[in-house]
Amino acid sequence: MTRIIDLTESAAAKCSDLLKREARDDLRLRVLVQPGGCSGLIYNLFFDNKIEESDIVEDFGDFEVITDTMSLPYIEGATVDYKDTIESQGFTLDNPNATGTCACGDSFN
Repeated sequence: MTRIIDLTESAAAKCSDLLKREARDDLRLRVLVQPGGCSGLIYNLFFDNKIEESDIVEDFGDFEVITDTMSLPYIEGATVDYKDTIESQGFTLDNPNATGTCACGDSFN
């Protein structure tokens, strides 16, 4: 089965850890795209307790990832990673649909 969004082992482990700390079983990782940034679009990742009827829900074992249908064409095939190094910490997206990014790397088109 092909996933809309994939998570590296590091990203999946971090999501599981964060959700366990929240101690709530109604939260899911939402990945969406919104207008903004210098290139036109930005990613937004957060834990959400709401699922809309048109949302796409993917099961990752310990948790689920949800995406809205408006974001789908922009992030289909993307991979979410989590880095924790001396140089950087946080989630990143490797998106084959992005045709360009801004200099800081926070937005894409």
